[in-house]
Amino acid sequence: MARTDLHAPSTGVFKRVVLGRAFSSSRLEHTLLPKVLALPVFASDALSSVAYATGEILLVLTVATTAPQGYVLPIAGAVSLLMALVIASYRQTVRAYPGGGGAYIVSKENLGQAPGLVAAAALLFDYMMTVVVSIVAGVFAIGSAVPAANEHAVALSTFFVAFVTLANLRGSKESGVLFAIPTYGFVLSIGALIAFGFAQCLGGCPAVGVEVEPIHDAATTAGAIGLFVLLKAFSSGATALTGVEAISNGVPAFKRPQAHNAATTLAIMGGIAISMFVGISWLATHVEGVVASEERSVPAQIAIAVFGDGSFGFYVVQVFTAAILILAANTAYQDFPRLASILARDRYLPSQFVNRGDRLVFSNGVLVLGLLSAVMIYIFDADLNAVIGLYVVGVFTSFTLSQSGMVRHWIAEGRRGDVATKGWRRSIVINAVGAVTTFVVLIVVGASKWSSGAWLSILIMALLVPVFYSIHHHYANVRRQLSAKRVRPGAAGENHVVLLVRDFDVATAGAVGYLRSFRPEDIRPVFPCRGGEVAADVQGRWRSFVGPGIPDLMPIGASNLTSGVRHVVEGIARGPDDFVTVIVPELLRPQGFFSYLVGSRDLVRLKASMLRTPNVVVTDVPVVLEQGSPSGAGGKPLIPQRTVTLVFLSSVNDVSLRAVNYARTLGATVTRAIYFDLDPEAAHSIGEDWFDVVEAVPLDIVEAPFRDLSIPMLAEVRRYTERADTIVNVVVPEYIVAKWWQLPLHGQTALFVKRLLLFEERVVLTSVSYQLETVRASARSEREASS
Repeated sequence: MARTDLHAPSTGVFKRVVLGRAFSSSRLEHTLLPKVLALPVFASDALSSVAYATGEILLVLTVATTAPQGYVLPIAGAVSLLMALVIASYRQTVRAYPGGGGAYIVSKENLGQAPGLVAAAALLFDYMMTVVVSIVAGVFAIGSAVPAANEHAVALSTFFVAFVTLANLRGSKESGVLFAIPTYGFVLSIGALIAFGFAQCLGGCPAVGVEVEPIHDAATTAGAIGLFVLLKAFSSGATALTGVEAISNGVPAFKRPQAHNAATTLAIMGGIAISMFVGISWLATHVEGVVASEERSVPAQIAIAVFGDGSFGFYVVQVFTAAILILAANTAYQDFPRLASILARDRYLPSQFVNRGDRLVFSNGVLVLGLLSAVMIYIFDADLNAVIGLYVVGVFTSFTLSQSGMVRHWIAEGRRGDVATKGWRRSIVINAVGAVTTFVVLIVVGASKWSSGAWLSILIMALLVPVFYSIHHHYANVRRQLSAKRVRPGAAGENHVVLLVRDFDVATAGAVGYLRSFRPEDIRPVFPCRGGEVAADVQGRWRSFVGPGIPDLMPIGASNLTSGVRHVVEGIARGPDDFVTVIVPELLRPQGFFSYLVGSRDLVRLKASMLRTPNVVVTDVPVVLEQGSPSGAGGKPLIPQRTVTLVFLSSVNDVSLRAVNYARTLGATVTRAIYFDLDPEAAHSIGEDWFDVVEAVPLDIVEAPFRDLSIPMLAEVRRYTERADTIVNVVVPEYIVAKWWQLPLHGQTALFVKRLLLFEERVVLTSVSYQLETVRASARSEREASS
């Protein structure tokens, strides 16, 4: 049975103001981008590169000669031809792979897993450096107009990272609308600068007219330039190609027909970017006084010459240049989270990257990208020349792998004979030339920029690949253990209970009433005390408190609660299908969850320890005090008239089957399993698996259209607890990872459920744990089982 909750989650006023109202998953189609918004979203990085690519060429040449102008335009022309070739290649890619993923998907499917992961590492690092370089370059552009800004480059850069991060958390379409004006404003202002500059050059090109201090290590003679310097200048100018691959990674974000619209946007982007890059490079070589400077960028110097220093035109160019450079980071914010979600879906990154936030964006990826970028800016002190050396290697690594993969793709397509895609031979030529060319550039970039930071880029990418493999092996091990079918449906033995008694209060009374409702095999009440013996008067009070049918208190050491309870648990003889339930009554005061963790350290430590003990179930019986009086509980142990057991599932595997087996030992009035539907495809699969495996316990599928579990979970629980005679036991399957570093790889849903329901009236929380082994231990267990 499926039920639907259509109410948006109730969030704080601050969150609503900052992020806006949450979107239902059904609105995903409405967030797709038309070409007019897709261009500023995905092409801002490629378009903004023209603001500093010419300057990077000039910078390298200025170190070698006092007459660099004669080399700038030929190098810019070569870079433009390369850009046109790469764009033509990626137009083939978006048509062949409309599902997105770009170089990662193309490389993985055609070249193998390892090349695909290398491409993924290159892209993720490149996207992070896109944010760093574009924002640092934007702050440099601000400093070209307002020199005082250069003194606060790190603070300003970090502020703009936070701004772009926040804008993207509000949604792809919303960020596209926000960034459209700066992007199109930049294109128009640079177009006007080039047009006016060409017009003035018809009668003699203007001069900068103000003193601009060149870089400190500029050459003092006009000596000949060697091949290595030319190649290094070419590789620096190749920064103009950064962002070209972004559209191929984000094809699913386009309006339909997605591949056609993406290919069209690529062509438009290429035409604009090449025109602006060649135009600025031409003016840089013909306007007198343009130099490589750490004070003013090349476009700023040209704007001074064309419009005049301090003129309206100069400030328009600088404002839009700064804006596009800063907002060019938006391209990375679209593609980094999307690629991370694809890698997480393939189990190479933590599964949390698959989740969409309130505004249907991959918000975890957005936040991680913002944090990593801010850290890099701080480490490199917002120095543009320092960070740009780390930038281009990842770009051309992904270019080369993607184009090589496309060559293999078209070869395989050609083997299909009559049903092969039309024009596959022409596509092979385009992608083959692209692969060879970008590989040559990759070698040149690596060699020429090795000492400038390329070595660090290669090292980081090389370290990411084994991280991907480690994460993948962990998830494969978890999946293998949870699907080993070691737990048989309905295989529920006896239930042994250890009841922690620290006081004769309403929480303990509620716990005694609860355990009497399901008739366990045996009950062991344990009481922390000193001396190893419970005083006679305490035993008398206990017998009077609980009445007949409950054994006397067993003493445990008061100094270490956890070890005392574990000693009792380990002394219980039990079969392989039996359960030991440790019941922990808690008297709570209204407080935050963090305050609870700090104030109840002993009980938190006890429950965490018991969860790591095989075949032990932990049941929390909380009673909340409101203004000194218990909420929803009486003062004596009373059996509830109606008990309801709800098993919250996320999948059908051994840990969920074990939880259902345990739930059946409770003999509740109502026993149901519930799956909260965040993904319709997964819900359908789980429904089929459930009915194939479990018959005795019905499964409810509850829709969560806003991807927020709190509202549907609370609604399901309160549907039963609205009756004052009902106790609801929420059973949470929880697998325990073997190593602490594996914790961030999982969503910690069990912890979320406990935090959500801990202070809920008439709710008991039960964790049914399942201990996972390490990869080596799991393999050893499988070998022993097979032998």
